[in-house]
Amino acid sequence: MPRVTSAAVNSARGYGLNSFAPYVPVNYAFQYLVVAGGGGGAQGGGGGAGGYLTATTGTMTLGTTMTVTVGAGGAGNTSGNNSVLSGSGLTTVTSIGGGRAEDNGGSGGGGRYTSGGGNGTVGQGNDGGDGSGSSGDYGNGGGGGAGAAGQTPANSSAGGGNGGVGLSSSITGSAVYRAGGGGGASDGAQGTGGNGGGGNGLASAGSNAGTANTGGGGGGISGGAASGAGAGGSGVVIARVPTLDWTGTQSNATVTTSGDFTILTFNTSGSFVV
Repeated sequence: MPRVTSAAVNSARGYGLNSFAPYVPVNYAFQYLVVAGGGGGAQGGGGGAGGYLTATTGTMTLGTTMTVTVGAGGAGNTSGNNSVLSGSGLTTVTSIGGGRAEDNGGSGGGGRYTSGGGNGTVGQGNDGGDGSGSSGDYGNGGGGGAGAAGQTPANSSAGGGNGGVGLSSSITGSAVYRAGGGGGASDGAQGTGGNGGGGNGLASAGSNAGTANTGGGGGGISGGAASGAGAGGSGVVIARVPTLDWTGTQSNATVTTSGDFTILTFNTSGSFVV
C-alpha cells in the first residue's frame, strides 16, 4: 500500500494541492555487517575472532527475501562457525569462523609453545600471534582480531600475548567494536582479549569466553588439557535499511531505528524482505 509522508504532503501543498500525495516505495541499496563466530581458545593460545565483512549492496528489488545465518562461537579448542547473508541479486556474503588456537580462520588463532599462529582470511581478519615458549614455560600467542594481528610474546617469560583489536562500526547509530581476538595464556602474566569481545587468557578455568554476538575469540588457558579454555563469542548480522522503503517483514531480528533508517540486528538466524 502506498505510504503517506509529511514530506510528500508539504510537497503537494507547495504545488497548490490539498489532498495527500502517497509515497510509493522504491528499490534501494542497504548497508550490512556480517560477523562470524569466534574461535575457541585452547591450552595456551587465544582463539581468533570471527571474520568481519561490511559493505553496501547494489540496488535491490523490493520484495526480495534475504536469508541470514548467524554462526555460533566455537567451544574450547574448536573453531567458530560461518555467518552468511544471501538472497537473489546479492552475491552471497560469507564471513569465516574464527580459528581455534594455531588454526586458520576469519582471524587466526594464537600459536602455542613454539608453534606459529593461524592465518587470518584476507579482507576479513588478521593472523594469530606466534608462541614463544615450550611446555612448562608457556608464552603463547593472542588470537587475531578484525583490526590487528594477535600479539607474539617477546619470549617465554613475557606471558601470554594480547588478542588483536577488533573493528568499530556505527551501522546501528552508535560506534561498537566487534571481532576482537582472544588473549593467550601463560604460567605468568595472562594476555588480555582484544577490544571487540575477545576473552582474556587465564591461569585456570574461569570466565574467559568471547562476548556473545561480537564474534570475539575465546581466551586461552594455562596448563593441563584444553578443558576450561574460553569459547568463542557467537556472530551477528546487521542490516541498515531505509525506513520509508522497507517492507517491514522480518523474522528473528531486533528492530531499532536511527534517523531515517531501520536497523535489523540478527543475533540468531532469520530473514527479512527488502
